[in-house]
Amino acid sequence: MEGSEAIRPDKDGPVIVQEAWENLGMYTGVEKREGTYWVRTERGGAAVEFVTDDMLRIKYFLGNDPEMSTTVAIDPAAAAGGEVQAQLEETEGGVRFRTASLEVTLDKLGLSMTVRDREGNVLAEQKSITFSPDGSAFGVYDMPQDSHFYGLGEKSSFLDKRGERYTNWNTDVYAPHMPEIEALYESIPLLIHMHGGISCGLFLDNPGRSDFDMRSHGVAFTVSCTTGSYDLYFINGPELKDVVKRYTALTGRINLPPKWAIGYHQSRYSYMNQQEVLELGRTFRAKQIPCDVIYLDIHYMDEYRVFTFDPVRFPDPAGMIRELREMGIRIVPIVDPGVKKDAKYPIYQEGIREDHFCRKLEGDLFFGEVWPGTSAFPDFTDDRTAKWWADQHAFYTELGIEGIWNDMNEPAVFNESKTMDLDVMHRNNGKPLTHEELHNIYGLLMSKSTFEGLKEQLDRRRPFVLTRAGYAGIQRYAAVWTGDNRSFWEHMAMAMPMVLNMGLSGLAFAGPDIGGFAHHTSAELLIRWTQMGVFFPYCRNHSALETVRQEPWSFGEEAEAILREYIGLRYRWMPQLYNLFHEAAVTGLPVIRPLILEYPHDPNVTNLCDQFLLGDNVLIAPVYRPDTDHRAVYLPEGTWLDYWTGEAHEGGRYILAHSPLSVLPVYVKAGSIIAEGPLKQHAEDGADDAVTFHVYGADAEGDFAASYRLYEDDGVSYGYEVGAYSELELKVRAEQGRLVLSCAYPHRQYEAKRESLRFVLRRPKFRPAEVEGLGQVTLEQMEQGALGWAVDGQSGDLIIQVQDRPEGGQWAVISA
Repeated sequence: MEGSEAIRPDKDGPVIVQEAWENLGMYTGVEKREGTYWVRTERGGAAVEFVTDDMLRIKYFLGNDPEMSTTVAIDPAAAAGGEVQAQLEETEGGVRFRTASLEVTLDKLGLSMTVRDREGNVLAEQKSITFSPDGSAFGVYDMPQDSHFYGLGEKSSFLDKRGERYTNWNTDVYAPHMPEIEALYESIPLLIHMHGGISCGLFLDNPGRSDFDMRSHGVAFTVSCTTGSYDLYFINGPELKDVVKRYTALTGRINLPPKWAIGYHQSRYSYMNQQEVLELGRTFRAKQIPCDVIYLDIHYMDEYRVFTFDPVRFPDPAGMIRELREMGIRIVPIVDPGVKKDAKYPIYQEGIREDHFCRKLEGDLFFGEVWPGTSAFPDFTDDRTAKWWADQHAFYTELGIEGIWNDMNEPAVFNESKTMDLDVMHRNNGKPLTHEELHNIYGLLMSKSTFEGLKEQLDRRRPFVLTRAGYAGIQRYAAVWTGDNRSFWEHMAMAMPMVLNMGLSGLAFAGPDIGGFAHHTSAELLIRWTQMGVFFPYCRNHSALETVRQEPWSFGEEAEAILREYIGLRYRWMPQLYNLFHEAAVTGLPVIRPLILEYPHDPNVTNLCDQFLLGDNVLIAPVYRPDTDHRAVYLPEGTWLDYWTGEAHEGGRYILAHSPLSVLPVYVKAGSIIAEGPLKQHAEDGADDAVTFHVYGADAEGDFAASYRLYEDDGVSYGYEVGAYSELELKVRAEQGRLVLSCAYPHRQYEAKRESLRFVLRRPKFRPAEVEGLGQVTLEQMEQGALGWAVDGQSGDLIIQVQDRPEGGQWAVISA
């Protein structure tokens, strides 16, 4: 006998129903309430807020008014900004808002949006905004023929994203990172659109799944989300730099990291025991290869339980950490979110007892398989749980650890979906939402908890956090590495546009695993990747189990010598790098930059991504193909000097650079000043803060001028926040056949440990006869500390060494 199951409605397959997408309907009115303009329609409306004169927030909604709190992506300092007064007027066809910079019109049929500048130029044109019955939202935007797209954080393929489609859904991707992969570990839903000589940004603040499609529609691109709200920020330029600065003002900028975190890092999955780790540190020092950090991957733990050390493999972690610190090397251990289900494990016991783990709506704990086996996951959306997790890091800080590596925090789970069930509920501080709605902020909230715990426990020393997963705003808490790449030349090449777009998306402290994580590297690939990697913001060599070892001495003496030279170069450039990190912390501009950021009107660089700029004036052109000793290098406008030879090249053209295995093509723009320091074995090595300022393209005639401001602090503490830093301002200018150099300290509440300053005029365009007020000395005398000037007989460089005085000074170089 059959029951009612015989007539189930889906017996013959699913019922196919065409989704009824609809717009918001006709405009019905507008009102202003507490700084928000509520523009209403038959089916919903749009809440409009002006963050600044150049930044608009518009939250589209169906039905009742939405809740207007922001996600954790928005920096509280930006959210607390003053209210911007906009002029409002109704026209026959729309509602128009005007600020000092923008004119924003919402069409009365459906509230599609057009943004213009005050001169009437169209900056962005939204053709339609529609919703489906299941809550998905779909925005269509005009895409002119000259459109170029940047940003979107950690995405594969080339720099310009026109012709691509990407999904924002944090995903553990061990399989090779190929151009066709649409989702990786990080989700930064910021699209920067350049067209008609202007740039603007669209940031969709939705931590669920979203899609940006610049491929499918020819004359339009789309920005859509499958759940949650369509909470859109329009960010005005008009220059690309303006968009980056304003976006990072909204979502926050990097905290100035400790100087040791900018050094060279060494890792492997895994260094298996305490003796291996100690021998690694001793080998770096014996071979005089600089290093600041050694990582511990998951095998340091007791059966992969977080906040433990394996008692057999690591019997004395405190002693190990202490011995390494005496060498100037810090330990950074990995910490994953999965907490092993184990009734005898104190962290699990406490998490259960105090209700810190994620649950289903019905109250069942969510368990997933990860490294420890069946595991529970903390609910970081609850501030109470985030504080509990933060406090657990005292286990590490009491051992002398100052940095933590967050991994598997998408969160990754060993199941078909690779993550938590979508119907897991997050408490979200009393506003519960599903994991489907909040997935992309899980990693950010874990790193936020980690950062805040370390900061509280480290007695005013700056912590370092590294994360794999994140969302917009992650830069406030952690550096980001690009995940499980492979030892392929193609992956080395792809790291450039990936990290460059991450920089445009606020992630200024980012980089890939040098040498590649999975597969087997070679001596040549490791050399070429290291040459590139020492100029990336984050600099770590990392490799997987059962792959060829890739410590710097793994391929014989010739490779070791080259690697030692380039790792050392990073340390000699530490004053310049630290300066750029400070700039990133203050302005949001990235440490390494695509040429399009500095030369937005040069059509040759819109998709140029096999070379990059360090700051605004040093061009790095890595060799990223095997058996290659020449490569084409594009030099933008200006004169560029070869860093190694001093040879000058006029820009606005390609040149062929000779690049044997020991040479990375590097060019410095004439008119630039670069700060270099002494070679150190680690960032806190010794007490020598000597600095040499290299002046490129100096000329005593014409209108030559160069300037530079060197920022310095102790590199460890938060003293700089209360003024304990110094800024040294340098100026060089041509003046009636003389070249005048001057320096002054506008601010000097930190005193570097040095007696003198050195200036080097690299290949000056004139022959120096004397330096007023200084005597001529030999190079040997100068190395012994003598003050004066000398000419390098081989290079022709003029070297000046003067006393570093609080009041500064001025010197004139007389042309022969």
